[in-house]
Formats: sequence, structure tokens, C-alpha cells
Amino acid sequence: MGYLTTHVLDSAHGCPAAGVRIELYRISGSDGEHVVEATTNNDGRCDNPILLESDFAVGVYELRFHIGDYYRGKGIDLSSPAFLDVVPVRFGIASPADHYHVPLLVSPYSYSTYRGS
Repeated sequence: MGYLTTHVLDSAHGCPAAGVRIELYRISGSDGEHVVEATTNNDGRCDNPILLESDFAVGVYELRFHIGDYYRGKGIDLSSPAFLDVVPVRFGIASPADHYHVPLLVSPYSYSTYRGS
């Protein structure tokens, strides 16, 4: 069975982003069903896969990274409203036997992602 992981790196400070709250939604039509919530550890990763093998299924998903809260917690003065607050990354899982890794490289003003390994 497959599973889903992530890794959040703070490119503004050159370090893992610890303490980022992440929500996972399963998307059906225009609606999203909240599946799980996790927080990154000191390495910018979650202690366990975000989507466990027993819940891993083909479909469209969205990770929501609470980046504004992360930077506010580091004492960064963000404008109001912040340029980036909650960063959504919507992606598809086509193969339930694969490992899907969705890393996020982030600063207060930019982000990038890719399908990792």
C-alpha cells in the first residue's frame, strides 16, 4: 500500500520549518472533506505519514500549510493581510501502491513544490 508524506523547508532562514500546521483534505467536486491534521517536527517533517496506508486511495487531495502562523510565530512582521497565509497544494493520487511525497519550500513571499521521492 502507498502513503503520503511531506517536508517543509524555510528557504528564508535556510532551515527546516518546525511547527507548521498542515491539514489534508480529500476533494470531491468543489467540496473538500477534512481528513487529518498534523504538525511538522524539528526536521520539518511529520512524525508519521500524513495519509496512512489504510486510508490511502486514488483521488484528488489538498494539503493546506499554515505558513502565516509559522512566520508570525518566528516574530516575522507580516503585512495585514499576509501575502502568504495558508498555502494550498492540490494534487492527485493515481496509484494507491506508490509513495507520494509533497515537499514545500517556503518564504513569507514565495513557495514551490514538486513530487518528491
